Formats: sequence, structure tokens, C-alpha cells
Amino acid sequence: MYKDDILNLISQSPLEINTEIQMIGRPPTMANSEFLTNKEQGDWAEKIVFKAINEYSNDYFAVEYGRSESIAAGDDGFADFYTNYQNELNAIGKRPDILIFKVSDFPDRTVDIENDENIIQAVAAIEVRSSSFLADKYSAFMRDRQELSINRCTEIRDAILGTDMGNLLRRKNETIYNLISTATNDTFRELDFRCPSWSLTEELRNLTSLLRRLKENIKILHKRDYLSITPKMEDIALVNRWIQKYNVKHFYLQVFFDKAYTISFKDILTLVSNDNHDGNNFSIERDVKNQGKTTIKINIQIGKEILGKIDMPEHKSALKELDRGRLLFYVTFEGGKGYLDSKIFIRDVINA
Repeated sequence: MYKDDILNLISQSPLEINTEIQMIGRPPTMANSEFLTNKEQGDWAEKIVFKAINEYSNDYFAVEYGRSESIAAGDDGFADFYTNYQNELNAIGKRPDILIFKVSDFPDRTVDIENDENIIQAVAAIEVRSSSFLADKYSAFMRDRQELSINRCTEIRDAILGTDMGNLLRRKNETIYNLISTATNDTFRELDFRCPSWSLTEELRNLTSLLRRLKENIKILHKRDYLSITPKMEDIALVNRWIQKYNVKHFYLQVFFDKAYTISFKDILTLVSNDNHDGNNFSIERDVKNQGKTTIKINIQIGKEILGKIDMPEHKSALKELDRGRLLFYVTFEGGKGYLDSKIFIRDVINA
């Protein structure tokens, strides 16, 4: 049974996930412009996925299921809304944004999302995440940056070993000499050494300068160079709570402004349980753009490109006036279209 597989993966996970977690927190008192823009972008991403699925086939249809209220911190009634939302998380877990059903089960495409008997008939649940990048352009930029840094590493290595500085380095620090003399284009990213600060002679100063430049380019190769699908750590237990209640397959779907990728919740748990993938196919970071929450960042190439193309939406400025007269300016998004890859949708979501 699906929910049992998920619970088993969580019990074996090195992440030490607290499945009994209770969300207890004080509601924020004030929204800001960045929050409002992020919410607008998230709402737009959900609409792109929702429409793409419903335009694809007569066999399946999508239903909006997650919380969609436009209320924000500082609005009248927000404190009660926040408390009710916390209570819901503690009772049934985190609702996915979209549920997918068979048309044959609901011929009129009408689903009561407050009826548990209806919910358990869903064939898949999707949590939609959004990101302010063009995936193709980001990948090309990072690919070029990595290639440039590798070329510079090679040039610096050759400038050292191809002159008398090579013998000087071997005499002063044989460990560093052995590291760089055996490095290749594929292994420069694996190097790490403490840069010396030799300065007695001009030759030593030149060698130190080259080693510092080599170290700087190696640091670039150490940086994460992929866009990611971004489940928050605290959400894992809450997603599991919902799965344990409804036993519906769960997926994350990351929407960029040119395409979107999906990965199953089950594959996420499997991936992060293998430390051989840590730092390569995923990383775990405190996300400063998300209130410092710990976030799993999974290489989008591990997922499936479920929307191979997204038309850019229109965007415009909007403002929100707070009670005391403060104005918050933010961005809204309208239009755009996502193009669903039907093969991936059927193979990796419906039949997963």
C-alpha cells in the first residue's frame, strides 16, 4: 500500500523526521512586498499547472484543493485564519495544491473537496512550487561558468608546473603539488587545499598569487550549479500526515518561467536517504529567502520535464494599503500557458 511505503521510507530516513510534529506558532503581524509578490507568483504557477492538465485530455481532470485564500498578515481576520490553518495542518496535514481525478469516476467533473470519500478517489496529488528563473538560460550560464573555471584551473596549473615554480612548489608543499599535478578537467572540482601565504621572494609571491587564483576557481566549481525542486523539511511530516489519511500518490512540481519539472514524494524520500547523492543530486540548506527554513534542494534533472514549454505571463505593479496607511507595492501575473508532456504525465504521474 502506498501510504505504508511512504511511512517505511520515513522511518528509515537519516533526516530524523518527526511524524508527530504539531504546528504551534504565533501569526505574523505584517506582510511585506516580497511576500505578496511570491504569493502572486505561486498562485500563477498553480493556475498554469491546473490549466495545462485540464486542457490535455478527456480522461483526467484537475481540481484546485490547497488553501487559496487571498488574506495576508495585517488583514482583518488573519489571526483567526492562521490559527485555523495551523489546526488543519495538525489534524490532516498539508493539503496539496491540486488533485487529479479520472473523468470516468466523476463524469460531470464535480468533486466535493471537503468529502473524504471523494478525496480518496484522486489518482494523484500535486504540490506546486514556483521559482523566478528561466531554467534553460540558467543551465546555459552555469555550464559556461563551469567550463570557464575549469579552463582557468588548467591554465594556472600549467603555468605552475611548466616553469621552475613547479619544483619550488614541490619543495615547499608536496601535498599541493601532488594534488594539482594529477588533477584533470573532471577532478578539479574535487580539489581542496589551504592556500599558503609565502612572500619571502618574488618567485614565492608569484606562486602564492597563482595558487590563490586556482583556489578561487575551484571554489566556483564547488558551488551548487543546478536549479532545484524545493520541498521544505518541515513539510515532509505534514505531507506524510495527509498521505496517511488519504493514501493518494503525492508529487512535487516546480514551475519556472519557461518550463516545469516534477518528482514523486516517494522518490524524494528515496533520494535523500542515500548520502552518495548528497552534494551532487541534492543538498540541504537553510533558505534565507524562505524565512531561514531548512529546504531540500533537488537537482531538477533528477525530476521529469512535465511542462516542456511555458509562455511568459504579463506582469504589472499592484499595491496594497494597510490600515495605518502604509502602502505595499508588489507584482501580479496574468496569462501565460503551460504545455503538458502527455507521455511524462501518464508514465510518471498517473501510472507511477
